[in-house]
Amino acid sequence: MAKSYYLSPTAPNSGLTTASLGLTRALDELGVKVGFFKPVTQTGAGVADSSIYFANKLFDTPNQQAISIEQAQSFLSLGKKSQLLEKFVDNFRTASEGFDAMVIEGIAPTIDDADTNGLNADISNCLNAEIILIAPASHEDSNSGIAEMDHHLSRAISSLSTVKKNIIGCIINHVITTEPVDSDLDQITVSNLNEKSEQQVIDFKLCSSFSNKFGLVGQIPHRPELQSPRVIDVARALNLSIPSKLNCDDILHERRVTNISVCARSVENLVTIFNPGTLLVTPGDRNDVLLAACMAAQNGTQLAGIILTGNLHPNSQIMALCLPTLRESLPIFNTQEDTFKTTVRLSALENKVALDDLERIKSGIANISENLNTDWLKENFQKERSARFSPAAFRFELSKNAKAAKKTIVLPEGAEPRTVRAASICHQRKIATCVLLGKEEEIRSVALRHDFQLPDDIQIVDPDEVRKQYVVPMTELRKHKNLSPQAAESMLEDNVVLGTMMLAQGVVDGLVSGAIHTTANTVRPAFQLIKTAPSSKIVSSIFFMCLPEQVLVYGDCAINPEPDAEQLADIAIQSADSATAFGIEPKIAMISYSTGTSGEGKDVEKVRKATKIAQEKRPDLLIDGPLQYDAAAIEDVAKKKAPNSKVAGKATVFIFPDLNTGNTTYKAVQRSANVISIGPMLQGLRKPVNDLSRGALIEDIVFTIALTAVQATQNND
Repeated sequence: MAKSYYLSPTAPNSGLTTASLGLTRALDELGVKVGFFKPVTQTGAGVADSSIYFANKLFDTPNQQAISIEQAQSFLSLGKKSQLLEKFVDNFRTASEGFDAMVIEGIAPTIDDADTNGLNADISNCLNAEIILIAPASHEDSNSGIAEMDHHLSRAISSLSTVKKNIIGCIINHVITTEPVDSDLDQITVSNLNEKSEQQVIDFKLCSSFSNKFGLVGQIPHRPELQSPRVIDVARALNLSIPSKLNCDDILHERRVTNISVCARSVENLVTIFNPGTLLVTPGDRNDVLLAACMAAQNGTQLAGIILTGNLHPNSQIMALCLPTLRESLPIFNTQEDTFKTTVRLSALENKVALDDLERIKSGIANISENLNTDWLKENFQKERSARFSPAAFRFELSKNAKAAKKTIVLPEGAEPRTVRAASICHQRKIATCVLLGKEEEIRSVALRHDFQLPDDIQIVDPDEVRKQYVVPMTELRKHKNLSPQAAESMLEDNVVLGTMMLAQGVVDGLVSGAIHTTANTVRPAFQLIKTAPSSKIVSSIFFMCLPEQVLVYGDCAINPEPDAEQLADIAIQSADSATAFGIEPKIAMISYSTGTSGEGKDVEKVRKATKIAQEKRPDLLIDGPLQYDAAAIEDVAKKKAPNSKVAGKATVFIFPDLNTGNTTYKAVQRSANVISIGPMLQGLRKPVNDLSRGALIEDIVFTIALTAVQATQNND
């Protein structure tokens, strides 16, 4: 899995694009095979995203899918955040294929929608990325500037509180490195229109925010020439008239605007503003200004150009006199707007790099990469980051694997509204072929009453029409219990039993039930008709707990009331293997009310014994216990209670000592933290049967169907 860096801006105009591409170049120069990804584009419809365009052009990254900010906001407003994050994961997996590192450009805050921190946090988390903040430099006096930057960074980190531990550093952009010179009152400095005249050089390394855990990745010097657009860019932005007979196309694309001067004085008082890079703005009838500008150009001063305002034009004889100079060295433009309106529009000009201005973007990228701390980058890249499955990534992989499995799952509760809706969703997403047991008329009526359309080709099986064909096979399976055909037919009146027989006979690949049935109603037929797998001594269960930051495995929370030490060890091993099968690196914590040797008692001793048994059976697994839940889950607590443990503080699989503890814990976490829990998934059966909580949401059922389909594939293997 590629190491990922998510660049999150702390304010508008932080220089996000240049910083992202600059980091990409710096990693590339370190010999890292690095890719670039932008999950959300903020350009309008039909407009190319400059970041993606430049990344493709300069780093030969593959074409990628980006979701528009409007699409993202639509998903969120409709309460479809999970689906949105899964789309980001899907797009990212495609873009990152074959790379060792990925630079991810976050969402820039705007005046209209400055609250983008929540979405930046969610995206970085679902992509398991480390966060580098991009902050514009503060240019107060030295002490105030450092204090202001500390305050700014503190607020930025606080706004990303849900992913605070993933924030590893900051790039400070636009740092003034020399004392600026006061500019003429008639001039607008394009590079920084709001720049103060008494700025001081500040070394932001002195900020107290920076530490071993949060580093200064780079101070990027402010270079005004890199902020300068070409003359053609200004003309396009203001929709200026460009007389083709008077302008040289090469000059329009090469000459850059560093200052804008309004020519409101007499000519003798304007001479001092005729400097290289200055764009003159003057009423079109100021023949004297035009003549003076042409004289300056003839003397070698490379003015950026001259804008003639008010739909006014110079005297024709003057124009004839100036024509050679205009053609060779002085770009000229016309506008119908007056001087004041033109100046206001120029002052508000959005200073984006044009897509065909590769020279400017290359220079900006070089300025970033040359001023990053390459030693810090090398050290960080070499640090191994523990594999972590975010809920969005887990759900994406689960759906993807279920689609690839192409399995058929029977749903005995065929007329239950949530189940019918979940089956419809699975059909639409191609997660599995669902078979609803029930009367077709009743099932379609349920769909209509709940305002959704059931697909015409979804499979509905009337139990009355198929029940008899399973009587003989069932009596054969239960002949050791002397089951009569009459008793079998009576038992098959229960749709869960009928569905289980369909699974036993290979008509379907898996079964999901429990929305209106108890766990016993779902599991008992499976014990009787499916039975345990040859390699299993016990049937147990796990839940996949989709916490905000990652997916954890809880077991056993549904089946075994009081497992002994041997059974508990088997549950731990089964749960570890299930975690691995679903992409979660197993670090198994055997949970108790005591950590290590700090407590005594029958229950603690059982966990201690189970831990030893599991370690001996599977020395390849990381298993530790007894551990209290906080010691297993929280790194800071682990350092105090179990400092030498390789599991404590990093556990991904939690094995509870009994059903009372496990079920209580999973429900407390699920309801208190508003967490989606997928399961319970049964382990140890020959074929997959999975139980639902009677309070299961539609999405819970959808993903339980998905994991049942994936289990069916593994059982076949």
